[in-house]
Amino acid sequence: MGLDDKISNAAKEGIGKAKEGVGDATDNERLEAEGHKDQAVANAKQAGEHVKDAGDDVKDTFRG
Repeated sequence: MGLDDKISNAAKEGIGKAKEGVGDATDNERLEAEGHKDQAVANAKQAGEHVKDAGDDVKDTFRG
């Protein structure tokens, strides 16, 4: 996973947590749900990148 991807995903997750917190504090269900969605998207992207990295590690093992 590239550093840019890690930073982007972490930022998206942080923004999602902030939206969720503000939505919860202000009883804004739409904003809270949007925060949950942002976090889920960031986590899914991170998981995909981890799978890709693991696949690359396996390929490297068999090449070496």
